Amino acid sequence: MRVGGPAMRLKLKHWSRPRATSSCNLALDVTRVETAMAAAPLPILSPGRTLLFAAACGAAAANMYYAQPLIGLIAPSVGLPAELGSLIVTLSQIGYAIGLVLLVPLGDLVENRRLAVVTLVATSVAVFALSRAGSPAEVLTAAAAVGLTAVVVQMLVPFAAHLAPEASRGAAVGNVTSGLVLGILLARPVASLGADLFGWRTVFVGSALLTLALAVILALALPYRRPEPTHSYVELLRSMGPLLRRERVLQRRIVIQCALFANFSLFWTAVPLELAGPPYELSQRGIALFGLAGAMGVLITPLAGRLADRGHGPVATRVALALAVGAFALAWAGPQSVILLAITAITLDAGVQLGLVTGQREIYALQPQARSRLNGIFIASFFAAGAVGSALASPVYEAWDWPGIAAAGLAIALAGLVFVLLTGRRAAP
Repeated sequence: MRVGGPAMRLKLKHWSRPRATSSCNLALDVTRVETAMAAAPLPILSPGRTLLFAAACGAAAANMYYAQPLIGLIAPSVGLPAELGSLIVTLSQIGYAIGLVLLVPLGDLVENRRLAVVTLVATSVAVFALSRAGSPAEVLTAAAAVGLTAVVVQMLVPFAAHLAPEASRGAAVGNVTSGLVLGILLARPVASLGADLFGWRTVFVGSALLTLALAVILALALPYRRPEPTHSYVELLRSMGPLLRRERVLQRRIVIQCALFANFSLFWTAVPLELAGPPYELSQRGIALFGLAGAMGVLITPLAGRLADRGHGPVATRVALALAVGAFALAWAGPQSVILLAITAITLDAGVQLGLVTGQREIYALQPQARSRLNGIFIASFFAAGAVGSALASPVYEAWDWPGIAAAGLAIALAGLVFVLLTGRRAAP
């Protein structure tokens, strides 16, 4: 038989047909499996998964805040001028804002587990790149990438809300958000103490490894959830404007949380300046330990979710603004005392978390198929207000010292409380 003759062609045809059929069958099997997974009811959010969601949110969010107390160490080590050191934090916040708009809406379009895992891996890579940065360009680029990918936390919270039953969705959001908030509040003291003991680069290497480990665990432990999109990616982005214009509840919750988060940023930007000067004269380590006081405010988040589940969201919202008013009134009228400042921090943080959890509970009830977009709009809006609060802190403190900060915070909190009281009767429950 000669090569290429009829017999050989018959054999090739004979062997190629089963392979093609096998490949076709395999593709059909994969499609059937994915279809079955998408059609299957989602499992209920178990306590173990809740803890995992909370841990992942906390670890990812902390990556945004490790650099804040370490700017004085990072900038000179990479040749960045001291007056430009704050760009490390600024670019991280800009990256986060971009991610909220461009990446978070993907939760309404892409399979949620894969999206969260891939984004968390990207966060780990960005944090590791920051730890290895050796020039101003490298450290600033890495900082922006950390912020861009840290929005994974705003993919995980709606994911957890989808898994939770309607009757306990607020409690689930509160429990997951408690991990997120704890990560934010602990990041600064952990970074300061870690850098003091091992150097600033080690802080980021450790965080990169922790983030990567959590990505692997999420890939193994989270359920498959594919949304049923009715829009393309571009259409999703275009729909965010109409969502904001149409949803009155979303608009109201944005105003409330903007008042709370502007005060949060105002306080935590100014209080290290106050603690470093007379009469406190705290060291960097002492200021880091003071930051732990604010972490106690996170204890209210599970309670906030349960109150919202029982229909007490409007009352909880008023209490949140009242706590902020009380915190700054205490800071303004009370004597100079570290204990008093700690009470102010705990009270203010409790109010911020109470407002956040009850707000997300209301927003997630609006349009389940648009939760990621609604969440992205909500978070991006009050983070912008937080940036304004941070920007006000230094000039206000320089001009009027701590009484100016307390008065500004009190005015913002009172404005928010008046808004809630005036709009409460016509707001959705």
